Amino acid sequence: MRVFPLLIWTGGVLVVLAAAIAIAFVVSPWPSVLIIQRTFAGGDTASEAALEKHVPPGIVSVGNVAYGLGPDEIFDINYPPGAASQLPAIIWVHGGGWVAGSKEGVANYLRILAGYGYVTVGVEYSTAPGATYPTPVRQVNYALKYLLAHAAELGIDPNAIILAGDSAGAQIAAQLALLSTDADYSGKIGIAPALTRAQLRGIILVSGAYDINGLKLDGPFGGFINTVLWAYSGVKDFLNDEQFKLVSVTQYATAAFPPAFISSGNADPLGPQAVALATKLETLGVPVDALFFPPDHAPLEHEYQFNLDTAAGQEALDRMVDYLSATLAR
Repeated sequence: MRVFPLLIWTGGVLVVLAAAIAIAFVVSPWPSVLIIQRTFAGGDTASEAALEKHVPPGIVSVGNVAYGLGPDEIFDINYPPGAASQLPAIIWVHGGGWVAGSKEGVANYLRILAGYGYVTVGVEYSTAPGATYPTPVRQVNYALKYLLAHAAELGIDPNAIILAGDSAGAQIAAQLALLSTDADYSGKIGIAPALTRAQLRGIILVSGAYDINGLKLDGPFGGFINTVLWAYSGVKDFLNDEQFKLVSVTQYATAAFPPAFISSGNADPLGPQAVALATKLETLGVPVDALFFPPDHAPLEHEYQFNLDTAAGQEALDRMVDYLSATLAR
């Protein structure tokens, strides 16, 4: 006799729950971000496993060195075999759409780069929505300050720093390059740079986003882009937020920007962003080593460079190493 009332009650609960979930996706980026974080974690695990066989023997790694007091304010550092003197350092900012990812997701790639004779550092930072812009920029800048202050004991040449990053990390790294080379821009953000222009010898930017006005917010990836920028900015109307407009590196780049290696895949939705930044820098007279692929090349998706089992991934690594050698010799 009670079956029908129970079914009605259960159905009502499900309707209310479904409505609550739908509303949650509208009023907060958190539900979508949780899904994105799980997806990115799985991708990082697979990428790291595939790169393991490419890590050269003898790399010395030290993990979770604190550069600040926060739980996310840590870094990993890697040394080539037999490193006995201060070496140029590649400071890498991981990707993850500003809401996900971790330094563990680029750990093996940085070990591989260390094998070419560099100190490599994978910096962790807090992600959105828990930490909004410009928190990650401040944190990585503080990590740079720590690395410079402890350069002697860490085996780093403080006058041979290369900033680097992938995806969202490329945007953060590029913004730090602007901070380090443009006092007016630094003042607008309110972050005093840890690096001087003389110390910042170059920058590696792969699969990054550099201009929010150039993103297709209504395209196939529009939902994802809107979610992560809402989460990172902390405001739903992020396009009209005056402070958040400063994330658009391409709009603010100057001739003082460091020599850059820039690349993206030909099937990467962010590819046009990389091309636009490379073009702007070249117009300004900044030395740029750009690696792009023609439309008729086999499709190369976002973060193609981490797949060293492909010719394109290996080419990107080779070009990075050549760029590093040439840039540090200037």
